[in-house]
Amino acid sequence: MSQTPASQEEYIEIFGAREHNLKNLDIKIPRNKLVVVTGLSGSGKSSLAFDTIYAEGQRRYMESFSAYARSFLGGMERPDVDKINGLSPVIAIEQKTTSKNPRSTVGTVTEIYDFMRLLYARAGEAYSYLTGKKMIRQTEDQIIEQLFSKFLDKKLYILAPVVKGRKGHYRELFEQIRKMGFSKVRVDNVVMDIVPKMQLDRYKIHDIEIVIDRIVAEESDRFRITQSLKAGLQHGKGVIMIREESGEIHHFSKYLMDPETGLSYDEPAPNSFSFNSPYGACPTCNGLGITEEITQESIIPDPSLSITRGGIAPLGEYRDIWIFKKIEAILKHYKCSMSTPIRDLPEEVVQVLLYGDKVEVAVDSVKYPGTKWTTTFEGIVNFLQKYQEGSSDKIQDWVSEFTITQTCPDCHGYRLKKEALHFKIDEKHIGELAVMDIRSLSEWFDGLEDRMTEKQQLIGAEVLKEIRKRIGFLLDIGLDYLSLNRPLRTLSGGEAQRIRLATQIGTQLVGVLYILDEPSIGLHQRDNEKLIKALQSLRDLGNSVLVVEHDKDMMLASDFVLDMGPGAGRHGGHVVAAGKPSEIFNNGSVTARYLSGKLGLPIPKERRKGKGKSLILSGATGNNLKNVTLELPLGTLILITGVSGSGKSTLIHETLYPILNREFYNSKKEPMPFKSIEGLKELDKVIEVDQSPIGRTPRSNPATYTGVFSDIRTLFTELPEAKIRGYKPGRFSFNVKGGRCEDCEGAGMKLIEMDFLPDVHIPCETCKGKRYNRETLEIRFKGKSISDVLDMTVEQAVEFFEFQPKILRKIKTLSEVGLGYITLGQHATTLSGGEAQRVKLATELSKKDTGKTFYILDEPTTGLHFQDIDLLMGVLQKLVDKGNTVLIIEHNLDVIKVADRVIDLGPEGGNKGGTIVVQGTPEEVAAHPRSHTGRFLKLELNS
Repeated sequence: MSQTPASQEEYIEIFGAREHNLKNLDIKIPRNKLVVVTGLSGSGKSSLAFDTIYAEGQRRYMESFSAYARSFLGGMERPDVDKINGLSPVIAIEQKTTSKNPRSTVGTVTEIYDFMRLLYARAGEAYSYLTGKKMIRQTEDQIIEQLFSKFLDKKLYILAPVVKGRKGHYRELFEQIRKMGFSKVRVDNVVMDIVPKMQLDRYKIHDIEIVIDRIVAEESDRFRITQSLKAGLQHGKGVIMIREESGEIHHFSKYLMDPETGLSYDEPAPNSFSFNSPYGACPTCNGLGITEEITQESIIPDPSLSITRGGIAPLGEYRDIWIFKKIEAILKHYKCSMSTPIRDLPEEVVQVLLYGDKVEVAVDSVKYPGTKWTTTFEGIVNFLQKYQEGSSDKIQDWVSEFTITQTCPDCHGYRLKKEALHFKIDEKHIGELAVMDIRSLSEWFDGLEDRMTEKQQLIGAEVLKEIRKRIGFLLDIGLDYLSLNRPLRTLSGGEAQRIRLATQIGTQLVGVLYILDEPSIGLHQRDNEKLIKALQSLRDLGNSVLVVEHDKDMMLASDFVLDMGPGAGRHGGHVVAAGKPSEIFNNGSVTARYLSGKLGLPIPKERRKGKGKSLILSGATGNNLKNVTLELPLGTLILITGVSGSGKSTLIHETLYPILNREFYNSKKEPMPFKSIEGLKELDKVIEVDQSPIGRTPRSNPATYTGVFSDIRTLFTELPEAKIRGYKPGRFSFNVKGGRCEDCEGAGMKLIEMDFLPDVHIPCETCKGKRYNRETLEIRFKGKSISDVLDMTVEQAVEFFEFQPKILRKIKTLSEVGLGYITLGQHATTLSGGEAQRVKLATELSKKDTGKTFYILDEPTTGLHFQDIDLLMGVLQKLVDKGNTVLIIEHNLDVIKVADRVIDLGPEGGNKGGTIVVQGTPEEVAAHPRSHTGRFLKLELNS
């Protein structure tokens, strides 16, 4: 009996899935449909979608390679599942893979910029950067015809340039020219005979041309002239110069050349327009568009101070060390004193201190008193620049405090060489297109053929089709406010994910299983419809789309919903319901009750007015902000809303938070431009909870991250048995020698490397996975060892440590944010995005609040189910009740409707955003006619 090919089967069948908390699941998922996997945070959604289905798809792909190839790649671990049938090739589009590389941009990832490079290399028109005139290229025949039409009957020199603006004596070059049979050269505008051992001043810049022939441009001599011109073009590498008797020079070239100045460009290729290639990158900033400079202002911030009192910031106040001895000797040489304020020192002396001097000075030795060392001083700037590269991260961070980032003065932020910026299509160079937002770029490409020459149209037809198609996908998923040169590392997780989605739609693959991790993150309700349409178009091409998602609209638009649960962690791992959205509605699960409106966050009867005091940020103008004044009433729950790209992150993360951080913790990060801030005296600390993971190694876990593990170790140290043995807290750490099991170095697992097969993790035979040695495990608190404590769930730990207030406070907060099911020692790498963010939140919430604390949260509902959001908002409301201020950037309408104050930015993204559309209670925002948030909020408040 033959097997049905995967592409013709109707279902993906999974048998016996046991990865993480999955309870031996058997599931059938329909193929070529849009399927949503939902459920509480920690219920097993990612374990099923990514750790089982995606991992098995990846492993099968790797298995298709030869054993030899696999030995280089390393094997993929087989997920804990009995069998999967009907699996197509799998592509995962996750949130976590945002590139940190500044060279990775929206244009390079979507490949739009690559097609534009091709267009400019083949159809761009070159202009001279010296005169602005159009560059021309001529064939040999055209050059000959021009010579006869322009210079008929005139005496001419035919010259072949071989050296242009370079230093050297060129003795060997002259010898070589003489051997080729030429007797004259033109050196620095003077024609001279070549004589034996002829050479030039090696330290001066020279121009050298070979005198190929002296002719009179007569028709009768056409053959000789043609031969001379060909020889000239050969020796001049495609370029020749014609000199008239009067001395006037004319340039001709087979390549692109400015006929007026003789400036020539290399033949353009796609890499001539790449800022990631040495052929195209601006040499000043190496294609980054920005330069980091150490300036006089950053090194001498207060010129009224003397050097002794710390006027030179990197050195601090005077100490008896070598560099101060050097400076003292230099100042003595210039008859100046260390105690003179720097502003009163002669400018020449300040420049020597900053940039060094070749003059040698005698310095008293610190090591051998009475002796002197003769040395030169390199200068503070050169000293710092030396440590800027190739030093430890700590030293580089220290040097970065004195560097100022600014737009590259040569390429003006366009990242390319000046030659590349002088190739134009419709009077625009490629750099100008890269800084446009996608909406404007799309408008520029519309009807471009009408503004192109016939030749350009023929060359660019196919390329323009590809560019327009890819720009269209970005517009379809609501990213019209981004520009092609926007670095990928500055995008939010949701934006980066949607860009990869647009790229995948652009590849037009068929028969693929796409798995997406919450693509609606960071997306306004208005743009959600665009995203759903994009996913449906992927499905309609003939692909299966599996989305891990909590969004109500996405569930309703899907073909099939898989609801995981019933609880989280060890209480989850089952399929609670599976079927069409309409079937799920009535099944009585937690998800169904929220979807049908039986459960939900209640709207408060009364909105808080606050303490009567406000924090007022005036005149914020960073990025696309248009002189925004933000008034935040203290002691309230404030929501910042607006469509993607409206300026929320710029206003809060890049302007407000750095100001507060600088005020309370002396942070060095510069805020974006603003005029003034009032009301700081009403606050005493700021806490920001963002979306970055809590740790990238298995050695990081909730206990270590929240700091409760230090308190638990201290508790074990104070036990009588531990005191008798003289154990210190380090004894109970699995990261340092002493108490840990040395066989597995505290990992609890051992890695067995298998050639041609995936590496195998097995529990350590010595400690049986407990991480510690026998002596450490003998110390017990209430009958439990330190290893037993790490294996406890948060719920169990709350009961176990009920009489240890310091420990209880931190663990209880984890329980309050809905993480009662995770274990204290769970590896950070196995936590979902929503769980990791709540661990961070719990860590901050467990710190004692003062009633004057300002909390900033960035989309805390990421990865959270309706019920988890309910729990989270309960915790945040308690914080506000104590007098603290909580500010949340959020798109989730459930959260927006319970706020005391909503500040809606917009009205659109990018250049059309950056203003406050409306601020007030959710009801006032819902009534505003121009607010996109208000439109959706009105439906939510009335439901």
